[in-house]
Amino acid sequence: MLYALAPFIGWLVSGTMKFMINYLQYGKEARNKIGNGGFPSTHTTVMVSTISFIGLHEGFATPIFGLGVAVTFIIIIDATGLRRAVGKHATAINLMVKEHATTEEKEILRESMGHTKWEILGGIVLGVLVGLLLYLLSPIISGLL
Repeated sequence: MLYALAPFIGWLVSGTMKFMINYLQYGKEARNKIGNGGFPSTHTTVMVSTISFIGLHEGFATPIFGLGVAVTFIIIIDATGLRRAVGKHATAINLMVKEHATTEEKEILRESMGHTKWEILGGIVLGVLVGLLLYLLSPIISGLL
């Protein structure tokens, strides 16, 4: 059961932390910052918390841990490469729209799509901490379920 809860708990912790950081930076505008991008990387936290828990519980030399690491690398490469490039394209398109569109045509694209290396690192650290905490609490949680 905890294997299914690990990604959800990682998502919840990371999303809450990201919202709190955005709220401190942007105040009420933090609601508009919800989504892809920002510190920490939620995608990374979800994967790393899950594979950390699996590694601690099942072992780091298991096939499922290796598969988890491979999928995590794909997600990180996507977040720092493709989605970051999409965000840069959105910035360029938004500039063109601002210059050439009429008032009613100005639909602004979301520019914060990918992650910096620091945002990914934050997701990795947070994911390891969440996975470790779940592992340490697993006897208690299993007793409750």
